[in-house]
Amino acid sequence: MKPVLKYLLLTCLMVHYSGVTAQTEIHWVDFPEAVEQARLENKKIMIDIYTQWCGWCRVMDQKTFHQDDVVNYVNDRYIAVKFDAEYAEDIEFNGKTYSYVRNGKRGYHELAAELMRGRLSYPTIVFLDENLNVIQPIPGYQNPYDFQMILMYFADDYFRRTPWDRFTMQYKNDHIGQPVNDNKNR
Repeated sequence: MKPVLKYLLLTCLMVHYSGVTAQTEIHWVDFPEAVEQARLENKKIMIDIYTQWCGWCRVMDQKTFHQDDVVNYVNDRYIAVKFDAEYAEDIEFNGKTYSYVRNGKRGYHELAAELMRGRLSYPTIVFLDENLNVIQPIPGYQNPYDFQMILMYFADDYFRRTPWDRFTMQYKNDHIGQPVNDNKNR
């Protein structure tokens, strides 16, 4: 085989396999970009609401958000947002402007409070549907296995037709030892 053909074949194989390999990080975008992207792609949004001082937020970043199955599933099925609950700049969303509110030594962003339905707890993961309506905030640290269940529950609209308790029982029966991002359940 000629050297040029070998080079082209090798390059094609490298490009093909680089797209197939596991992704190493969640593709986080800022809130305004997520809203636009969700409208264009008709996807749900997953928002990680955190603070700089939150220890459990850092644990979730390290243990859950870097787990391969979680990374792949989030990147495939959601628009992902990291949102600092103490963000100081105004954000416009659904025709309303949200601002930072000083509260003692710290404060909070009004959008974070609204998305979390007034319960300021960190970390909190908030899911928005394709129409940018809050589906549900999920407060507290989530380990990778439980978070995979939560991701599937909202991404595949199980929340519309199946109670959480029944879904978790079925999920545990169907997914023992399997990654959450297998294609049989889509």
